[in-house]
Amino acid sequence: MKRGLFILLFGLAAGCARFHSQPIAPEKTAAELQSRSLTNAALRSFLEKNLQRAFPDWPAVKWDFGMLTLATFYYQPSLDVARADWAVAEGGTRTAAGRLNPTVSAGAGYDTQIPGNFSPWLPAVTFDVPVETAGKRQRRIEQAKHASDSARFNVATAAWQARSDLRAALIDFLSGRGRAALSRRQVDLQRQINGRLAKQLEAGAIAVAELTTARAALARANADDSDAQRRLVEARVRVAEVIGVPVAALDGISLDIDLSLVPPADELISADARSAALRSRADILGALADYAASQTALQLEIARQYPDVRLAPGYSWNQGNAGDSEWQLGLSIELPLLNQNQGPIAEAVAKRAASAARFVALQAKVIAEIDRSVAVYQASRENVTALQSLAAAQQAQYEAASAQFRAGAADQLQLLGAQIDYNNAALAELDAQTQLQQSLGALEDAVQRPLTIMNPSVFEPHPQAVKESKP
Repeated sequence: MKRGLFILLFGLAAGCARFHSQPIAPEKTAAELQSRSLTNAALRSFLEKNLQRAFPDWPAVKWDFGMLTLATFYYQPSLDVARADWAVAEGGTRTAAGRLNPTVSAGAGYDTQIPGNFSPWLPAVTFDVPVETAGKRQRRIEQAKHASDSARFNVATAAWQARSDLRAALIDFLSGRGRAALSRRQVDLQRQINGRLAKQLEAGAIAVAELTTARAALARANADDSDAQRRLVEARVRVAEVIGVPVAALDGISLDIDLSLVPPADELISADARSAALRSRADILGALADYAASQTALQLEIARQYPDVRLAPGYSWNQGNAGDSEWQLGLSIELPLLNQNQGPIAEAVAKRAASAARFVALQAKVIAEIDRSVAVYQASRENVTALQSLAAAQQAQYEAASAQFRAGAADQLQLLGAQIDYNNAALAELDAQTQLQQSLGALEDAVQRPLTIMNPSVFEPHPQAVKESKP
């Protein structure tokens, strides 16, 4: 008997999990983050698997939006956190499926009055076997599965947010690059104007006030140029931050975002797109899973009104000459006299109502996001059209001034002034294009359906706005 008990205990111990320490070394994790790049072989395999195409020339020099999005999914720490939370929820389903363990207790009685008994001790063993009733275990499993579904949809929400952040960062970078070129050109034009006015002042052809005004305009142009260069640097760092790599990882690569100039956003404004967003956005599905979990929690609390049963079989051995053995069979059950679990039931009812209210509030928020993004997108598109017309008019004016200059009917200052006006119009059009792309991103986020982002060429200055003026 002792040998069997020892074997049983040894088998139980062998099946137990053991603790393995996994300390975090800050210097090691920091070094790993600093060493991330867009050139490693593991990232290449990840891209090939998900894009279903090979990359024979690696490291890649040109990166499109799809490649950068997958690199973001590969590196972004927020996705690792969401995946870890999902793994925790998945572990909860295993916990919920576990059955209650029986217990065993050993003891002894003491009786000196039994005739012929050579020992007064009466060894006894008692078991306690819990039996759950009313389907409580199944309710726990269902609740845990709903919680796991919610965590899984949170991963999808985090992935979409990462893609959205990348899109916004790339728009800022492309826009900043175009603005930096136009601002640098503005400084060059103002310097040429100042140089020519200075010569005219020396010749006594103009007053000092005219040169002073030009110098103030040059100072403003320099300030704008300095701000544009700063914003470009910040935008580049932001792109690296969103991807999850150090900014040095972007060295030596170029953006090859071959996307439509005017994405088909009209289909996202349709009633079908709105309806689909209100039913199938990842956060909507996650909220539905949370509500289902709250509903199952209520079912579990209702089931807990019905008490569980505990079976308690026992055995005792009389060590007398007769060697009598005694078997007992006990049964215990909680009597729901003072507490019928009404408090937890009421709390579960309130939590379900709160979960329903959060779902309705989320749908209302989505509706507002769609309405706002549609309105802003339409207004931005109209603004781009108006500013394109203005840029075309300024271009025509510049070309006319250039023709007059070549014919000797206009001087260099007039030509430079026409260039500055056209450069300002190009800056205004660039801002409008940026706002249009940002509104497209907001519309995309509202319905959580992918669009494309604008071809980077639209963020580049017009050739006429940056070419050198020649006397």
